[in-house]
Amino acid sequence: MTARLDVISVAGARPNFMKIAPLARALGAIEGVRHRIVHTGQHYDKNMSDLFFTELGIPEPWRNLGVGSSTHARQTAEIMVGFEELLDEDPCDVVCVVGDVNSTIACALVAVKRGIPVAHVEAGLRSFDRSMPEEVNRILTDAISDSLFVTEPSGMEHLAREGVDADRTFLVGNVMIDTLLGHRERARQSDVLTRVGVEEKGYGVVTLHRPSNVDDPQTLGGIMGALREISARLPLVFPVHPRTAERMAAAGFRARADGGFIACDPLGYIDFLRLMEGASLILTDSGGIQEEACILGVPCLTLRENTERPVTIEIGMNKLVGSDPEAIGREAAAILDGDVQPVAAPDLWDGRAAERIAETLMDRYGRAS
Repeated sequence: MTARLDVISVAGARPNFMKIAPLARALGAIEGVRHRIVHTGQHYDKNMSDLFFTELGIPEPWRNLGVGSSTHARQTAEIMVGFEELLDEDPCDVVCVVGDVNSTIACALVAVKRGIPVAHVEAGLRSFDRSMPEEVNRILTDAISDSLFVTEPSGMEHLAREGVDADRTFLVGNVMIDTLLGHRERARQSDVLTRVGVEEKGYGVVTLHRPSNVDDPQTLGGIMGALREISARLPLVFPVHPRTAERMAAAGFRARADGGFIACDPLGYIDFLRLMEGASLILTDSGGIQEEACILGVPCLTLRENTERPVTIEIGMNKLVGSDPEAIGREAAAILDGDVQPVAAPDLWDGRAAERIAETLMDRYGRAS
């Protein structure tokens, strides 16, 4: 007797695509699995969406809700309405949501209210800062999920403390790292360093997009000042997020290609992976980039007061510096002066997390046919 399983996976924003790609491959390799991808359209820019599907070999979405950008409430509501209509049309055995964006909580809510189990990939992460919309999304999604797939030990501890039954939590590793390891060799063929005019290990990389850093002109100005000082010693490549570009323009800041500060448009996954691996320093307020830097062996300074990925700090590849210009400059100088030690990868960050998830989904939700 053959088991069958019908899975709908939800992707909405750029970080989701790197997590969906290995899941699609792992589920596609199991006989009896029907796997469909719903793209909510939360990110709709070509470089933020379509290019990632092409580069990562993600199957064409079954449906695209096309919600676009809006307020948190309106965007979440529109995703819920659209996703409910899809489940009316053709339901499934389990809905798989990834990460912590509005698409994650919106589709999880719709599924659980229809009695469809929810599997949350990247569960248990906590920054303990509820001013971050992502933290609220994480907590709520975990509270209503039936299967919780965890990337690092801290996530298991958080879920246990919050009363989640141990038989619903699974420490499986990190699907983001599955994607990185699967595309690393291909990325090394990219000519992006030549295109932006830098040399191997002769530059740093900056990403900046969180409201706490870019919405207040004074905070943004302090960070930009620190980055310009660093760029006098080490050229900094800055792929500017569309939201950040808007805030910078409104505040009168420009990321110019002078003094070693090199601005460019957002990059596709392959180019950005090459850019990160070739860097000698990464400065970011992104969650996923902290993880990727660990595997690439590139020191990372996180421009936040907290992180939901403490394993990156525990192994010594990441340091929190907040938005204080003095701290940013001081810690960057320490790294450039050679204060870096080689580290081992976190446990289970071995490129097989998606396989573990797919096998568990089949075991828990597969139906005899």
